[in-house]
Amino acid sequence: MKHFLNTADWSQPDLQAMIDDARAMKAAASDAPRGDALKDKTVALLFLNNSLRTRTSFDVGARQLGAHAVVLSPSGGMWPLEFEDGVVMDGEAEEHVKEAAKVLSRYCDMIGIRAFPKFQDWQEDCKDKILNAFARYADVPVINMETITHPCQEMAHVMALQERLGPLDGKKFVLTWTYHPKPLNTAVANSALMIAAKFGMQPTLLCPTEDYILDDRYIEQASKDARGHGAALTISHNVGEAYADADVVYAKSWGALPYFGNWGPEKKIRDAFKHFIVDEEKMALTNKALVSHCLPMRRNVKMTDAVFDSANCIAYDEAENRLHVQKAIMKALMS
Repeated sequence: MKHFLNTADWSQPDLQAMIDDARAMKAAASDAPRGDALKDKTVALLFLNNSLRTRTSFDVGARQLGAHAVVLSPSGGMWPLEFEDGVVMDGEAEEHVKEAAKVLSRYCDMIGIRAFPKFQDWQEDCKDKILNAFARYADVPVINMETITHPCQEMAHVMALQERLGPLDGKKFVLTWTYHPKPLNTAVANSALMIAAKFGMQPTLLCPTEDYILDDRYIEQASKDARGHGAALTISHNVGEAYADADVVYAKSWGALPYFGNWGPEKKIRDAFKHFIVDEEKMALTNKALVSHCLPMRRNVKMTDAVFDSANCIAYDEAENRLHVQKAIMKALMS
């Protein structure tokens, strides 16, 4: 049994096989939107955080393949869960994750987990306890629907890039930090950097200061994969140099890890870099680059209307591809 927790756990050929399957299903969708690859299967989808695209695409995707999706959330009546081992459960939690995972495994054929960090202590959040607890105790495959990484999102992104660019080897990929009025999860940024390197692109991480460099584990993984393709990860704080001759620009906001749980001082730094917005002037420095964002996105804060609504923006394609790559992931896990 194998889980889908992180693209780093899978080889590029295995990931490409899923993307190829997703493209085939997408091409056939207008004629045969439904199939029976997951006939009579049941998928439990646990949403501990808000969702629009992830919830919809997993639910619809499961149904299109003949499966039934059971959507669970604390607001929908699910018992509060305990994720620490060996604790005296005399607090809010009514059930331990071990029991939840074991019981769901007897009802369902797969379990999807969406659980964001608490944004209080990165040393605790980076352990990804909720996702890893379900992976440890479940007797069926577990899928990461976004925790401290977001592998499904970045599979959809690579699929959209390949649809427009073909092979991605050697393409300059710029992951740029953008301003947001509050600190956000680093999940999409972590996954974007890793998968760009894994698929042979030349990754550049553009961020305001050293404080915004991503966690070492993702930097090290991206560096390792880039070296495997004869490339190198570049970290830059210079907007002009980073955008120059870029083939892909990926915009995302995230909070600075050194200020995790102490966001007051970090806000002063963040507010000074509103000019990192993706705009026409910066895109003019690129090699007519494709541009995208995982969504949701604050217009004219992260990216200008002119850039987002341009023909080079593939954000809608990326969002659509969530449906198809997630179907391919579910099929791969069940096979």
